[in-house]
Amino acid sequence: MSEEAIRLLTQQVAELTRRMTVQEDIHSIRTLQFKYGYYMDKGLYDEVVDLFAVDGELHFMGGIFRGKAGLRRLYCDRLRNSFTDGHNGPVYGLLADHMQLQDIVDVGRDGCTAKGRFRAFLQGGSHETKESINPRLPLQWWEAGVYENEYVKEGGVWRIKTLDYYMFWQADFETGWAHSKPYEGHFFAKTYPEDPGGPDQLTDRVPGFWPETPLVDFHYNHPVTGKPWIRGRSDGRRKES
Repeated sequence: MSEEAIRLLTQQVAELTRRMTVQEDIHSIRTLQFKYGYYMDKGLYDEVVDLFAVDGELHFMGGIFRGKAGLRRLYCDRLRNSFTDGHNGPVYGLLADHMQLQDIVDVGRDGCTAKGRFRAFLQGGSHETKESINPRLPLQWWEAGVYENEYVKEGGVWRIKTLDYYMFWQADFETGWAHSKPYEGHFFAKTYPEDPGGPDQLTDRVPGFWPETPLVDFHYNHPVTGKPWIRGRSDGRRKES
């Protein structure tokens, strides 16, 4: 075999190896996000926090929770107390299925960072035989939203760098989304430590809840034209009369 043939073969092997690595990374990130959903299903909030990078953060309902301390404040304190009575794990009579759907993952050129878009669809509720039912939660409800997340590879393992959840709607099961009332006001009013369960920072992002239909910017370009989506005049929000 000539030196030129060996050179071309070496290049081909390197390119195939690169492509295989990218596909393995995409699979690992998809699996990471799917496992997030499974842990959330069963109230395994300690395990959820362990999915994040050391300096990971969560953007949720107008607040940003930073680092392991901030993440534990939201998942292990606020959510765990609200959903599983302070217990890490499933409790009798509670349904909270977090389905992660329509995943699109793009790995950065450095091979150590990535972005992903996922749709979240939640079915939640409490069975009538459950002894303690949180009066602040609907008895049966639907929820849906979109994630635009960032991921980072640390020590060869993919972790969540930024979980950015845009919740679009919630609706009681009995009345459905056609008759649901949009959430009003701000979910968080104060930051930590003034609010012991609050975020590290408040944002000025205005949520848009159904029947508004805001569009979350895509992290990727159009797959055919290669052009980024540019926000137009209409963003799905109700116009003031």
